[in-house]
Amino acid sequence: MAANRKLGRTTDQRLAILKNLTTDCILYGKVETTEARAKEVKSIVDSIISLAIKEKDNFETVDVKVVKAKVDSKGNKETERVTSKNGKEYLRVVKETTTEKRQKDMPSRLNARRKIMRKINKVKDSSGNNIDIPAKLFGEIAENYKDRVGGYTSIIKMGPRRGDSAERVILKLV
Repeated sequence: MAANRKLGRTTDQRLAILKNLTTDCILYGKVETTEARAKEVKSIVDSIISLAIKEKDNFETVDVKVVKAKVDSKGNKETERVTSKNGKEYLRVVKETTTEKRQKDMPSRLNARRKIMRKINKVKDSSGNNIDIPAKLFGEIAENYKDRVGGYTSIIKMGPRRGDSAERVILKLV
């Protein structure tokens, strides 16, 4: 007997569908799909959320030395005129060194982050910036479900689909 549903697809197609549905469910909180797909995605999402809850506070805060370009009041980088060894002048960006406090993952949280990234896709917002889904999981989603033991998603039936009468459902985070 198979460990999971085949969903009538080849392995690479099936894994791509499951990754997309898992990513959308975590990112938007719900996704509309067929019942068989929803049951598969439900187990993946529940395991990811339980992993995030387990590792949510497993980090340390460290001071990191950061070198950035100095910026003027208009937001432009400040430059200075410098002469090179062979006598030519050029503009060099003025750098400033500061220290920032950042979170450093402990080894088990880093491993959890890598496991999560294996099961979801990278996503960009409308302006082209990357959305950090593991940070969302460790932050707001793990905080919402910290007192809950399992059952982070629910499946709501919507009736048959018009074209092929497949059972449509909404998979959403509780």
